Amino acid sequence: MTKIIDVIVRTTGRCVLCLCLSPLAVLAATGDEATHEADHALDADIIELPEVHVHGLPLNKDQQVGPVPKSTPWPAVPSSLDGKPLDDWMKARLLVSKDAQVTVVVLEPAKHRELTVAGMIALNKWTFAPQLKGDDPVDGELTVRIHFRSQ
Repeated sequence: MTKIIDVIVRTTGRCVLCLCLSPLAVLAATGDEATHEADHALDADIIELPEVHVHGLPLNKDQQVGPVPKSTPWPAVPSSLDGKPLDDWMKARLLVSKDAQVTVVVLEPAKHRELTVAGMIALNKWTFAPQLKGDDPVDGELTVRIHFRSQ
């Protein structure tokens, strides 16, 4: 079986070498250059339109869904809970005004009061670009769930 594979590999290699050294390969390249230059003659038929600029239309609806985070520092685990296994979470709503001012509202606090406080401290440091409706900034909001987990 290996002898058959060796014969196929040698034969294929010779065929590829013959094609590469063939003068036909050179003629094909020269012919391609000739047709390429002929293609540029058709460029004279292209009509250019004046530039169009559109204001106020949400071109990408996904970008209009909510405020865009700029900085999102993570909360630190309080020293009183260091070394303890944690599996806790909190849920908060961030209200971002059109002036990019952030107000944090806790929807569901963590079981450990210290984690809720740490989460609030971190969320109050978050910064955002305001939500846009077209080109105009508007008030927006988003909901965040922070999961505290350690082993």
